[in-house]
Amino acid sequence: MVAVWVVLEVWLLTLVAGAAGGLAVFALLAGGVVAGSYVIKRAGRRAWQRLTQSLQTPGAAPAPAPAEGGGNALTMLGGLLLMVPGLISDVAGLLCLFPPTRALLHRSLGRRLRRPGTLGDAFQQAQQAQQAQQARMGDGKVVQGEVIRDDAPPAPRHDDPQLPR
Repeated sequence: MVAVWVVLEVWLLTLVAGAAGGLAVFALLAGGVVAGSYVIKRAGRRAWQRLTQSLQTPGAAPAPAPAEGGGNALTMLGGLLLMVPGLISDVAGLLCLFPPTRALLHRSLGRRLRRPGTLGDAFQQAQQAQQAQQARMGDGKVVQGEVIRDDAPPAPRHDDPQLPR
């Protein structure tokens, strides 16, 4: 499957090079790398900002991904596909970045991941583990204090008159 995709990419690039010239193909490929790296950098910065905001408020759950579809995963995938040399991968990357198609992809991938099967089961187990961890965390309140263990004998005090000097 990957070999067919690579052959298709090379064939399409040679077609475009024959029609528009080698410099145009080089400009397309270089532009894809620059645009893809910008998209990935921007999505990573957004994810980092959400993480730091959630860590600055103690006891708060991480901020949810935007509801318009995909969060940062599809955006980063789109940037990565733009960076891969080839025109088919560029079109697939742009589909991951365009908001209506990104939302459509997010919904269809979400349905496929929730289906029974190896990846769907792993996805559901991860969600259940995350929900269980959030339930264990409680309301996030921390009570300052000292832990007193009953199983260890108390340490001797230095001002105790019973101790030998």
